[in-house]
Amino acid sequence: QLQHPSAEVREYACASISKLLQQKHVIPAFLQRDVVRCLGPLLMDHSLAVRETAAGALRNLSACGGFEVCDDMVTNDIMTPLVALLKECSAGLDANQLSPKKYREVNKNYVEDIANEAINLLWNICECNNTAVYIFNKEGCLEAVLHYMKRFSTNVDLAISVANCLQAVTEDNPDLLSSFNASAQQVLETVMMCPESTMKHILLRTLIAGTIWNIKDTIPPGSLGSMVNAILKIFSESLAIDAGETIIRMNEAEKSRLKLATETEENMSDVVDNCVLSEDDNMEEIPKGKLRRENDVSDLLPSDKWELKEVTALLTAQQTALEIIVNMCCSEDPSDDEWEELSSGDESDLFMENSYNEGSGLLMTPLCLSDEVHSAFLNNLIPKKILEKTAFPNSVALDICMQNPSWKPLIKKLNAVQCRALTCLHSILLVSDVDCLGGPSALQSLAQHLSQLVFSKTEFPTDTEFLEAITSALRALLQTMASKNISQCMTPEQLLALCEAGIHSSNASVRVNVVSILGISGSVLAKGQDTAETLKMIGKFLLEVAMKESSLVVAGEALDALFDVFADGEEAEKAAVQIKLLPTLKEFQPVFRMRMRKEGKRQYSTDQLCVLDNVKMNLRRFIAYQETLGKTP
Repeated sequence: QLQHPSAEVREYACASISKLLQQKHVIPAFLQRDVVRCLGPLLMDHSLAVRETAAGALRNLSACGGFEVCDDMVTNDIMTPLVALLKECSAGLDANQLSPKKYREVNKNYVEDIANEAINLLWNICECNNTAVYIFNKEGCLEAVLHYMKRFSTNVDLAISVANCLQAVTEDNPDLLSSFNASAQQVLETVMMCPESTMKHILLRTLIAGTIWNIKDTIPPGSLGSMVNAILKIFSESLAIDAGETIIRMNEAEKSRLKLATETEENMSDVVDNCVLSEDDNMEEIPKGKLRRENDVSDLLPSDKWELKEVTALLTAQQTALEIIVNMCCSEDPSDDEWEELSSGDESDLFMENSYNEGSGLLMTPLCLSDEVHSAFLNNLIPKKILEKTAFPNSVALDICMQNPSWKPLIKKLNAVQCRALTCLHSILLVSDVDCLGGPSALQSLAQHLSQLVFSKTEFPTDTEFLEAITSALRALLQTMASKNISQCMTPEQLLALCEAGIHSSNASVRVNVVSILGISGSVLAKGQDTAETLKMIGKFLLEVAMKESSLVVAGEALDALFDVFADGEEAEKAAVQIKLLPTLKEFQPVFRMRMRKEGKRQYSTDQLCVLDNVKMNLRRFIAYQETLGKTP
């Protein structure tokens, strides 16, 4: 059917394949039948409708197939017709205005709709395949893509697709930077400053802010400070919105709209029933199902679900903003002069307004208190709105999503925002000092908040992504508090309960985190009095992990934690003797060495092996240290 002489048949075939490709289990069968080489030429079909549905089918293939499928698409030369289509559509945007009959039908802009599908396909492929990014650079696709972006005021959906693509192709792509001249930057800045307040426009500005951060090396030093302030203002705007309340409000709006539509339809039926048509009217009956042509065959959300689309756009914007913040925390430092300019920006008042106040135990962080880039930047990113995102989603909003099948996917997005907020918090804790974080009382309040997230539910959390995020944040927080001798807020019983649950996670990062948390807390307890019994429980737990853990990385972390807990102190010495720490470690030492020889090079990276070598050396030293303690009269 894809080769049929009738354009309508080819379009129908593409549309059918497009819907089928949303089911992952059918993708291998289509790949075996060379679906990429069959659909690829149709991107340049004489029929615009065929082009759109072919692009939609390939878009779904790339989105649902993952990395391996995208690699296969590039191998099968999908980029050649795709680049040609993108450039022709870009030229067609202007021709579209001059020759509307060729490119338009009623309520249908073929060029922009084809471009939207093609850009989404390009985004998916470039996100998964470096060769595609190389071709994007070499073929000068940026100019065509930015031409689409200029339609943001009339087609925000196309602009969002372009912004997603731009954020993907600009990440770690220095070869593209030279293409971002003043004209290209002006396009991005114009979009970023657009005043529209819909959730889709908030998402658009957030994505463009991320792109500008990716190309910050092209921005003149004198403009960098104001640009970063503009980026922060956009993230602040996005994160300030309560997603739970938005879901409740938009759900009510949907109900009202559907009720009004039903009433209108009933009223129209009454009018038709009361009308008598004369024979001269010659009215043709419109076949059922032909009132609205189904164009968006690859869209996952129906076109009439605008309230749901708005909420989805908001949650995507918030998740994106938090992910970019994490990247900013790990970024290289600009010069002190640039950050002095940043600290004098007008937006500083915005963050002071929304920062934590002392009375509620929250964090007060004025803009750029430190000369260090991370401290200066991160002082903007501890306001109330970010920590609020670490809380569990609104229960009323969750009930709405659970009861409405089309809204149910929002639950996953709500949880993703919470996890990204926790990851963001973890990054901030790693690079900020105590004063920037609001002092000891603010950290203690934060510790109570995080412990409530873990222990407030009747059942212990089991979601792997949440556990990794919460344990990473707790680990960073407890390490910061321990380094400044700030008293811990979690009880030993809570810590052990967390570790007992976390150590059974299938995620090695979760297991590493809980072992490290126990080591940090145990080293603090070792400095106190009457803690030997608790230290015994901690020591037994860590010894068992070190000896039975399947991952050498986790076992090494458990050994490191043991070294920290039993490094010093009378209580630690008493506990070490009672759990027979020294003879147990001496017996385990050759086992650990043998495991490193057998498993090391096959299963672990160079960095991991370097850490494990240090653990092995520290184990030898720690045993020697414990032996000297035994000889002390």
